Amino acid sequence: MPPQDRERLIATLPQLTAYALALVRGAERARDLVQETALRALGARNIPREPAAFRSWLFAILRNAAIDAFRRERLEAGEPAPPPPIPWPVDDSRIAAITVRQGLAALGPEAREILVLVDVAGFTYAEAAEFLGVPTGTVMSRLSRARAAMLAAIGETTVHPLRTRHGR
Repeated sequence: MPPQDRERLIATLPQLTAYALALVRGAERARDLVQETALRALGARNIPREPAAFRSWLFAILRNAAIDAFRRERLEAGEPAPPPPIPWPVDDSRIAAITVRQGLAALGPEAREILVLVDVAGFTYAEAAEFLGVPTGTVMSRLSRARAAMLAAIGETTVHPLRTRHGR
């Protein structure tokens, strides 16, 4: 892989990691998927030149690696690893991150995937539709349902910020 493509791969790693976390449970499993994606991309012969196609190609590699991992797990009948412990002390931003993570975990895989593709990774509706092989309208309706389900899941949380002595 040419150096400029390696740089593009490295720049995409945070988005790939967010997508991997949406597809699998557990940070370690997500890191393994991202590593597998990078290895597959580094060994590829035909690399897309256009930035959007390159990014979509990387996400497709990650998605296929996740599917392969699910199939292996099903064959081995192993249980997924528990999520990593949450570090304390916790501030408001951590509570928000935990709440969003819990909300995503409450969603089905299709809803998690579309939310991460569009809202986290920044795919346009058209890019997500092409990537998933569905019409743009399907992406829009799935995203609408996923966002509503996410808001409902977050609204059911029992985590509320504590008031300070000054009433804020």
